[in-house]
Amino acid sequence: MTAQIELQNVDKHYGTFHALKNIDLAIDKGSFVALVGPSGCGKSTLLRSIAGLESISSGTLKIAGETMNGVPPRKRDVAMVFQSYALYPHMTVERNLSYSLRLKGMSRADAKKKAEEVAKTTGLSELLHRFPRQLSGGQRQRVAMGRAIIRNPKAFLFDEPLSNLDASLRVQMRKEIRSLHDRLGATSVYVTHDQIEAMTMADYVVVMRNGVIEQRGRPLELYDFPANKFVAGFIGSPAMNFIASSIDASGTRLIFDEYSGESIALEQRLEPNRKVIAGIRPEFLRVASEAEANFHIEVGTVESTGSATYISSQDQMVTVVQSERTELKPNDRVGLKVDSARIHLFDAKTEARIVTDAG
Repeated sequence: MTAQIELQNVDKHYGTFHALKNIDLAIDKGSFVALVGPSGCGKSTLLRSIAGLESISSGTLKIAGETMNGVPPRKRDVAMVFQSYALYPHMTVERNLSYSLRLKGMSRADAKKKAEEVAKTTGLSELLHRFPRQLSGGQRQRVAMGRAIIRNPKAFLFDEPLSNLDASLRVQMRKEIRSLHDRLGATSVYVTHDQIEAMTMADYVVVMRNGVIEQRGRPLELYDFPANKFVAGFIGSPAMNFIASSIDASGTRLIFDEYSGESIALEQRLEPNRKVIAGIRPEFLRVASEAEANFHIEVGTVESTGSATYISSQDQMVTVVQSERTELKPNDRVGLKVDSARIHLFDAKTEARIVTDAG
């Protein structure tokens, strides 16, 4: 596929602070890419650099094959949807939608017609004569999206657009944004700190930390094959469990060092006596009998949401998620079993994933 947005060796400095470090990223035309990572990782700086709101210090940025270094935002033909909506409070919904077209010289009648078409697409037809103060948060976000859509840009850039909405509305708006993306055949770049948003909406997810891209790939690829401990811990909710461990002298067993040296047979032989970190997703642990258990924990908390039960150890190192309800209570000692094929291993020093024949 053709890259609609391409960054090559992009760096961004704020004085002595190195915000973006040698970013190489190609975003295919028509794809939905989510940028995720903790606060301060560089994801919003990267988005703003694409928009032209930040100038890159070095490297090359292309949109639709044209180099954009030094090109002002208004000439990049991208549309940005902000977390704060950024609507004109003194303008009706119709005028907010059509304002950019009027600036370009489109007649009032044609701009009005175009606004009505976009309003129909975004479910705003009944609200065209209202002002932003008369709208709910979800409706304001639709107006912000409609204002971006009406320009028919080369790319849509979303900067945490749903963070001001309540939980149930965020779920609804996730579906609406993705549905609009598919109907328009758009190219979308979406910044979020919420990895659930990224996993459910994006074709590809880019995980960032300290100005560096740690891994990029399809959502389930990152979930199943994280490149390192950071990605493994960031992708997935509840987060992956990490247990300091080691490979035994024969190279055939994994010893859970933090849990009284209990162990499990490995799928294949690894380097003997190597220090590792065992990563286990909460849903792949299950409460087991003494005969089956691979290791034991003392129960700290038991929380039920109705559809799921969360069991956490007293040291907060291990969480188990199960669909069944339980009679377990704090201070109970319980055995846990895991399929060794479900264990991710990371080097104790580098935290890079240890690749085995099983993947």
